[in-house]
Amino acid sequence: MWETAAAGFSAMGSEARLKVLRTLVRAGQAGLTVGEIQDRTGIAPSTLAHHLRFLAAGGVVEQEKVGRSTINRACYDELRNLAQFILAECCADEFGKAANDG
Repeated sequence: MWETAAAGFSAMGSEARLKVLRTLVRAGQAGLTVGEIQDRTGIAPSTLAHHLRFLAAGGVVEQEKVGRSTINRACYDELRNLAQFILAECCADEFGKAANDG
């Protein structure tokens, strides 16, 4: 799980990629084409393609070829897994200390 989590967090490791990912999250399951993402983010096409490849390689975006278009979608299950991973031990030290104090 550590390797998967590291890849997912790394994929989101730039302001531009976070912007793209949030745009896809807002779009929902229908997803967006590259052109639609570009319209919403203002990111140049060649740069956007690079960011989408990085997000897809990190497992947080999926791409589906439909005719001549590529539909991009956020991978909600993976994003939930990443959130759960980072929060899994939330406040564990604090709670452990309180239990030991009692």
